[in-house]
Amino acid sequence: MKKIISGKVREVYDLEDGRMVIVTTDRISAFDVILPTMITNKGKVLNALSNFWFGYTQDIVKNHMISADLKDMPAEFQSPEYEGRTILVKKLKMIPYEVIVRGYMFGSMYEAYKKGEPFLGHKFDREYKQAEKLAEPIVTPSTKAKEGHDINVTLDAMKEDLGAELGTKIEQAAIAIYKKCYEHAYKNGIIIADTKFEFGLDEEGNLVLGDEVLTPDSSRFWNLASYKEGTSPASYDKQFVRDWLTEHKLAGDPSIKSIPQDIVDKTAALYRECQTRICGA
Repeated sequence: MKKIISGKVREVYDLEDGRMVIVTTDRISAFDVILPTMITNKGKVLNALSNFWFGYTQDIVKNHMISADLKDMPAEFQSPEYEGRTILVKKLKMIPYEVIVRGYMFGSMYEAYKKGEPFLGHKFDREYKQAEKLAEPIVTPSTKAKEGHDINVTLDAMKEDLGAELGTKIEQAAIAIYKKCYEHAYKNGIIIADTKFEFGLDEEGNLVLGDEVLTPDSSRFWNLASYKEGTSPASYDKQFVRDWLTEHKLAGDPSIKSIPQDIVDKTAALYRECQTRICGA
């Protein structure tokens, strides 16, 4: 067994038998800096949400989950600190794109729209307010950069690179997952404005959903109760942390020493509320 990835949030271990162990930590990053202060139980929340969605969407596409039970893990992971934040998964040949599904007119797409410009090949034939729901969700992939920022590309560019058949399968799976999960979240008071998926291929060439799924770290979640078109809705994520960093002129500063406990507590409560609403526990 060897550690192959130590990311912003996750540690990934290769068991070298076609399986991997993924541990989701309580680390938090903002403005491309991993912060020194942990967010209490954030990793458990992210893990619980992803595991819930993997089960909820397995009728649409296969996923990489094998087990979330520590008894199925190597002995090194059978201890309390790994409980609730560790999963055993199939190792996949990952497709080098993040597949972003956007359901609302927001962010960089809204900026392009205001200028009357297409957004990554998508043109809009009606008027939209900021944060208004799109007539239909769209897919806008980005390349997975080893260094620096990912690069947004058109859906056609991804299909040309991967082949039309695989590219179309990815597009259809991403839209179907988004729509099904959107309805569940909406019924429970959360709007999924946009999200990103990562897919891979198994040893038989089947499309498989991997990485994390529909967490506050990989998605833009809005509170349905306070949502209003024409505004910039508050998100269920690290906004308290981002706001504090910005207010204290520490955004993007790697020398930061700590985050105040009240900011940690507020952020942890938001993540927990998100889990409770979606998973029901």
